[in-house]
This record gives sequence, C-alpha cells and structure tokens, in this order.
Amino acid sequence: MGKTKAAGSTGMRKIAILGSTGSIGESTLSVLEHAEGLGEANFNVVALTANKNVKRLAEQARQFKPEFIAVADETLANDLKSAVSDLDIETGAGAAAVEEAASRDTDWVMAAIVGAAGLKPTLKAAERGADIALANKECLVCAGEVVMAVIKKAGGALLPVDSEHNAIFQVFDFNQPERVSRLILTASGGPFRTWPLEEMAQATPAQAVAHPNWSMGAKISVDSATMMNKGLELIEAAHIFPVEHEKIEILVHPQSVIHSMVEYVDGSVLAQLGTPDMRTPIATTLAWPDRTPSPSPRLDLAEVAKLTFEPPDIKRFPALRLTREAINAGGIMPAALNAANEVAVASFLERKIKFLDIAAITEQVLDRTGRQNGPASLSTLEEVIDADTQGRRMAEEFVAAKAAA
Repeated sequence: MGKTKAAGSTGMRKIAILGSTGSIGESTLSVLEHAEGLGEANFNVVALTANKNVKRLAEQARQFKPEFIAVADETLANDLKSAVSDLDIETGAGAAAVEEAASRDTDWVMAAIVGAAGLKPTLKAAERGADIALANKECLVCAGEVVMAVIKKAGGALLPVDSEHNAIFQVFDFNQPERVSRLILTASGGPFRTWPLEEMAQATPAQAVAHPNWSMGAKISVDSATMMNKGLELIEAAHIFPVEHEKIEILVHPQSVIHSMVEYVDGSVLAQLGTPDMRTPIATTLAWPDRTPSPSPRLDLAEVAKLTFEPPDIKRFPALRLTREAINAGGIMPAALNAANEVAVASFLERKIKFLDIAAITEQVLDRTGRQNGPASLSTLEEVIDADTQGRRMAEEFVAAKAAA
C-alpha cells in the first residue's frame, strides 16, 4: 500500500481537500477542527476545492486559511474572488484550477469529488507521491489499473475512506494476503430493503435519499438505495486488496455497526466496528499509521442490543448482478457501468425516469457496450475517458427514450 507519512511523526501534515463543501469534505474539516481543539494541531490545510458552493468555500477559507481555493464551475470565478478579496488567498475556477489544487505541495489529499470528475485531480495528486485518502468510488471503478499503477510508481499510499474498505484496511494482513480466505462487505440495505418491487417502482427522489443510518450526498444516497454503491465497492475492493474478486462477498447488516470483515484460512473473522459516522474512517486515514481523535459518537453495544445479517436480494437489487457481470467481463465494462449509473441517477433525481429505471438503463448500456466494443483493456487515462464518454452517451439515449415513452 506504500508508506504513509504519519501526522506527528514527521511534523506538520500538509493537506488538500478536493470537494471540501460536500459531506465528506465537511466531515474531514470537522475532524481537523476537533484535533486542533484538543491541542493536536499537526495539520496544515493548503488547498480546498468545491463544485459551486462559493459561500461555504469562502467560510471554510476564513476558518482554515488555505493558500489556494478553487471552484469547478468556471462561471463562478469572480464570485469566489470577491468572496475572499480581503484575505491573502489565491483563487481559481474551472477543471484546471481543481487540478492545480491537487498539484499543490501537500502530502495528504482527500479525494472527495463525486463521480468521474474526480479522476483527473486524484491522479494529479497521486503522481506527486501524495497519500490519497480515497472517498471517490469512481476512480477505482473506472480506472483501477491506471490509478493503482500511478500510486505504486510515485510511492504514495492509497488510504480508503469508504467505511467498508477502511474497515478491511484496518484488519487486513498485507504481509500474508494468501492467508485471507474472503472479504465480507457489509451493507445497510438502504431505505428500500424491505419494500415490494411495485412500491420501489414508485419511489421518489426524497424517499431514495432518506438513508436510515448514514448522512450522505444525494448521488451516493441513491446508489445506496439501489445497492449500486455496494457493487461499486466490490470492484474497488478488488483493486485495493490483493484478493480475487470471487472471494469478495456482500452481506446485508441493517444496523451499520460492523463495517466489514476479513476471514482468514484458520476460520478467524476480524471485524471493525463503530458508529455510522464518516469521521471515524476519515480520522484513521488522516493520521495513519498513527491515530488522531475524532468527534464521532462512541459505540455502545449494550444500547445497540442486537446485530442482524441477511443475504442481499438480487431480484430487488439487480445492480449487484450488474456489477458482478462488469467485473467478470473486465476492460471497459466497469467504466461503462459507472458512466451509465451516474447518468441514470442524475436523471432520476431530476424526475426524468423512475427508480427501477436506473438499473434497467445501466443494464442496457452494458449490453450494448458488450456487443459493440467488447472488454477492451484500459491502460491510459485517455482510454478511460473515452469509455466513460461512450457510456454516458448511450445512457443519455436510453434516458431520452424512457422519458418519451
């Protein structure tokens, strides 16, 4: 996984947060603020980026005083500059500015930009040898081979932020990976775990984003409702950990207390437990291999009282089948899967299609991609972008057909 530069062991850790105004970005700043309040101020925020939220980005800049801030939306360049005109802070706007933030002299980068838009900035940071705290599923789903090769060559580390991968990371024996018999990714099951299919067909965006345990952004919440998030996590895990993807299983655990498990050949199953609060995995990556305090609530197992488990319902959640098919095919198929899902989720949130159409459209894109292109390998960023573009174009066609029907 590479060698990380632990906070406190080599002095001040310099930080960039890509996507600082989103839920993961805000949680990261909460951890930093908490550590500072306890006198553990071993962190220096160098760069922050947002998509469009100029007001919140300016507020963060005033509190944490980075040297550079940027918004992805080019049209907001003057708004951002005006919002911090009284501060000694450089500003930028557009995709190049976000990549500039990733290129700044930092040794720990939170990659929390949602979607394929986070790929280029994350690679920029990885090329410098920075430790990458990865909260963006799409980077590894679309371009796992490319991203992992860059990280290995540059000598940084990939530190998974997703609670499931972070849990495995904490208990995985990287010195003896051959002694691991399987990985078990736990899933809450989302808000529709017990809904009949006919009710799911009429689910609204408001119902889909109402996750029972976690507080997340709209796109990730919908992915949880379809369980696509768990399928994407399976693909990610196959890149992060040296195990065959056939040895990665998914188990529904509604309480979201056990975040994932590793089973070893002797029958031992090691699990990481905690409250469903993203500040815990963020804190572990921020100080790794050290530990830093987090403001997340502490786990009270007596209060939880019981933990339950059940197999996922593949019929109710076809996204799990589609992700297995994509990883089995390999090549461009995972990128096509992700692109189609992003387009379909956005269309659902805009009420252009129904909830069950998300998986249906994604399957249509995979079918056409398999027929037209086959599982060609992806070895460069350009090939990844091309596969993503093709997948989006197809998905938009299918969305338009659904909307017109």
